[in-house]
Amino acid sequence: MGKKIFKTIDEQIDILKGKGLDFTDFNNPGEVLIRENYFFINGYRHVFLISSNSNQFIPGTNFSELYGLFCFDRQLRNILFKNIMIIENNVKSIFSYVISKNHGYKESTYLDPSMFTKDPKRIRQINDLIKKMKRQIRVNGKQHNATRHYIDNYGYLPLWVVVKVLSFGIVSELYSILQKEDQEEIASYFNVKVDELMVYLPILSNYRNLCAHEDICYEHKSFTFIKPTTYHHLLNIPKKDEEYIYGLNDVFSLIIIFKQVLRSDNFNLMLHEISYEIDILEGKLKTIDIIKVLDRMGFPPNYKKISDMK
Repeated sequence: MGKKIFKTIDEQIDILKGKGLDFTDFNNPGEVLIRENYFFINGYRHVFLISSNSNQFIPGTNFSELYGLFCFDRQLRNILFKNIMIIENNVKSIFSYVISKNHGYKESTYLDPSMFTKDPKRIRQINDLIKKMKRQIRVNGKQHNATRHYIDNYGYLPLWVVVKVLSFGIVSELYSILQKEDQEEIASYFNVKVDELMVYLPILSNYRNLCAHEDICYEHKSFTFIKPTTYHHLLNIPKKDEEYIYGLNDVFSLIIIFKQVLRSDNFNLMLHEISYEIDILEGKLKTIDIIKVLDRMGFPPNYKKISDMK
């Protein structure tokens, strides 16, 4: 395998032209490449290639289409991220309320291993998580006004304040080691089952980090699969080998999670925003159909119907 070496902007454009990408209808592509990074924009080429085994673009593919998909993905990330942040805040608030009510709100409670599951197989995980919590409190505690206020004035951090400095990933993992009664109470606020929320939280955390770091989102596949829901059935999503082809570990599975844990007004607004961005992208595509993009997202053609479903 040959070494990757530095290429100037003009050389980068020549590489893309050599693969069949057309630049005639796009002014100053060099400015886009230097601002957005050739490597990341090139990451969107796959949907425009002649085949999965080819590095050549479909004849007639224009740079504006490639850049259009890049911009669509950025808008998609922004929409998903702000709604994940809503859920993150909801989860942290409910988590701290339930634990504080049932067990207490000071460090002597939420940093005590006895508060968590009694499963002996989880002892190491519990201790490791407590260490992570202490580290995040120590590192981040002085950086937030609320936490600094409690430390300076009261000498301790109640759980409803400390969740502010805990990552969503930590809170997600903490949920997995809570006592069963606490898990059930927290899940009840979202009208989902414990085993469902146990799967949803790590997926949400994964997408949160992906969106925050501007990674490719629209065709992302999570390692964790959600279980089939009534929405899969109501949308008549086709199956292959007895499994639904959409909505299990793709972006549409995230939409299904949103449908279940977001307030309906927030969900409908989010879906409207995504649909708007899809329409904008469709207007920019000339060599491929929008269905090809939706397929990589895991969106069935009738995805909008989920908005009206109960």
